[in-house]
Amino acid sequence: MTESPALPSVNREWHLLSRPVGWPKEEDFALVETDLPTPGEGQVLVRNQYLSVDPYMRGRMSAAKSYVAPYELNQPMQGGAVGEVVASNAEGIAVGDHVLHWLGWREYAVVDAKQAVKVDPGVAPLSTYLGVLGMPGLTAYAGLLRTASFKEGDAVFVSGAAGAVGGQVGQIAKLKGASRVIGSAGSDEKVKLLTEEYGFDAAFNYKDGDVSRQLRAAAPDGVDVYFDNVGGDHLEAAIGSLNRDGRIAVCGMISVYNNTEPAPGPKNLARLIQTRGRIEGFLVGDHYDLQPQFVEEVGPWVREGRLKYRETFVEGIENNLEAFLGVLRGDNTGKMIVTL
Repeated sequence: MTESPALPSVNREWHLLSRPVGWPKEEDFALVETDLPTPGEGQVLVRNQYLSVDPYMRGRMSAAKSYVAPYELNQPMQGGAVGEVVASNAEGIAVGDHVLHWLGWREYAVVDAKQAVKVDPGVAPLSTYLGVLGMPGLTAYAGLLRTASFKEGDAVFVSGAAGAVGGQVGQIAKLKGASRVIGSAGSDEKVKLLTEEYGFDAAFNYKDGDVSRQLRAAAPDGVDVYFDNVGGDHLEAAIGSLNRDGRIAVCGMISVYNNTEPAPGPKNLARLIQTRGRIEGFLVGDHYDLQPQFVEEVGPWVREGRLKYRETFVEGIENNLEAFLGVLRGDNTGKMIVTL
């Protein structure tokens, strides 16, 4: 086994102590000190440099049956991470390599080499492998092009459009010939970002008033595709503005993640009969076959500056929980990332 000199003896990692009811509270979590782990056969020790916090993590804090196993109590939580290999007991990955893996929420992680993906900081900044060139980017690409069956000339509405996924959805739609792209966001600053930097044709602040009314004003001819990150009143508004044969791709419903009672469904579902509309949920994990195509197409757009992205950085493992809660509040513009 090879390793870097002068490794610490202690590792810090976030544990889930109890399953949150409603909004997560600080007492539901603990930052725990543990002994620095040692990699076994076929494993590497990674010093994490960038950690991802994402809305889906709220679902994993519940014991309810879902598409992914819940976090275990009194065990380290998981999430996307990029870091440097500081000890290797595996062929093909050397000390000094950088890898993408799924054992975040901690300073150091022992990762099976088969579960680590080497990434090159010379091609793109390491943080982008958690965002624009990572899982959120592929989510946008697959959801728009495959699930929503986007085609040139479509009018597209994206909720949560200033987030890591939403901002990319709108830009990909524009690059592929959308007739009009509309986004919603939670502040005037984010609305300005969408129209002035990301190239959206229109955007509105959903806090300024009725979402249905604002969407009708922004898309007087209706929408052909709605990419849903929010649910609730946004979904109802999109159904109300949906054109004939419109498609709705449901990626997330952050507006209801912390509800303690079931959220009411849209009151206008009957419009789907009139419009012959389609609603389909999707998970990025079902679409990793698109990864090579995604990187081949989107990578050059990012390098050429044709596809813009933003990142919001929070520094320190001790602030990992606050960064996650910030995502649920909508504090971030673009991808929320914790730097270590």
